[in-house]
Amino acid sequence: MIRTYIEPLVMLATLLRWFFFAALTGIIVGTGTSLFLHALYFFYDKTESIPLYLHMILLPIGGVLNGLIIHYGYRHLAGGMKDSTIAAVHQQSGLLPYKTFLLKPLAAIITLASGGSAGKEGPCSHIGGTLASWFGQLIHLTPELQKRIVACGVSAGFASVFGTPIARAIYGVEVLTIGRLRYDFIFPAVIAGISSFEVSKLWRLSYTYYPVSISSHFSEILFLKMILIGLICGLIAWLFIELFENVRLLFRVTQQRFNIWPPLMPFLGGLILSLLILILPSDYLGLSLPIMDRALAGDHVPYEGFVWKALFVAITLGSGFYGGIVTPQFVIGAISGNVLASLLGMDPALGAAIGMVAVVASASNTPIAAIFMGYELFGSLTGVYVVGACITAYIIIGHRSVYPDQLVAYPKSLWMSLQPGIPLENEKIHISYGLLRKIKRLQQKRRHSRFYK
Repeated sequence: MIRTYIEPLVMLATLLRWFFFAALTGIIVGTGTSLFLHALYFFYDKTESIPLYLHMILLPIGGVLNGLIIHYGYRHLAGGMKDSTIAAVHQQSGLLPYKTFLLKPLAAIITLASGGSAGKEGPCSHIGGTLASWFGQLIHLTPELQKRIVACGVSAGFASVFGTPIARAIYGVEVLTIGRLRYDFIFPAVIAGISSFEVSKLWRLSYTYYPVSISSHFSEILFLKMILIGLICGLIAWLFIELFENVRLLFRVTQQRFNIWPPLMPFLGGLILSLLILILPSDYLGLSLPIMDRALAGDHVPYEGFVWKALFVAITLGSGFYGGIVTPQFVIGAISGNVLASLLGMDPALGAAIGMVAVVASASNTPIAAIFMGYELFGSLTGVYVVGACITAYIIIGHRSVYPDQLVAYPKSLWMSLQPGIPLENEKIHISYGLLRKIKRLQQKRRHSRFYK
């Protein structure tokens, strides 16, 4: 009886506490990320339109500067502590190292200003998580609350970049674990994301939205086409991840085989990119936002464009440059969706919008955040089509991710087996014993039938 009357008061106190903490976190993170983004845009605008020969000079220089920053900046992390925000929540009780706070933002500015193909959101999530971690320690939060406030900081960092506060708030929570969404994290994450977004607007950051013209009447044929686009975009995301992992492995093996000084590996990556832009368009350097905007406007884009963007990103990040990996997903998805829509007789702008969120849903394993992103960027009329494409893409990619330290809570299929709670990079995922038995029985039946023929 007492619990019946006290529980609503406890829940109200919980909401009030997290409203205050999350809003304050969003204000702090929004300020930090806004200052970073202004610095990034200043340097990026200076080099975005420079002649080709200057890009060819800057790429190796940016590579060696990245290599030196990462090599010397990460040599003496206390106790082997990781500066991954996902690892901070799952393994480090919400603690992040102080020494690397400025290293990743600085390295990202150098990467993008020199022409490296990457994104801007990675350093923002790092800034958000680190500032939130500091704030949590300052007010002496318990380890469990410390984890939540770091998740709030990551959500706030993402929200200030793209102007989609709800989607990015959920992204910061959903990205932690495949197959499980911490609902107790969502309220503070949303408050922190909205606060950060509003603060970023006060710091005069601007955002672009792409409302899509579409009939309000549901079309079964169009929905099936969206399912097909989601399926193919999921496979394209799979190709992107495989390419990225194999290129990174190639650089690592090369470094070990020839005993190359680690800071020189991004230099080598910069040289390779310099040679590539002699035969491939330089559109795929940097953020590549102009080609994404053309795809979302419904203009013609190269059919093979998503392959070149994936290759440029794989070389940039795989060789040791630092940068985000979500913006490349946007670009790859928009190009892919535009091309697929043209082949299916659809509006290329609509296809680009669907492809953009479908690739994010699959490559990051964040279908719920991607669905909200579709609503915020493209309007509510795309909703049901976005849902179909994002869920399809999320399933078809299987157990892969651009974030190898994501935990896996549940398999995406009952025909797959895994041990829950292990980071994806360490997880051994197998076909289930039941499915193997069925396959074996089918093979035996076929052999038996052939024998009697």
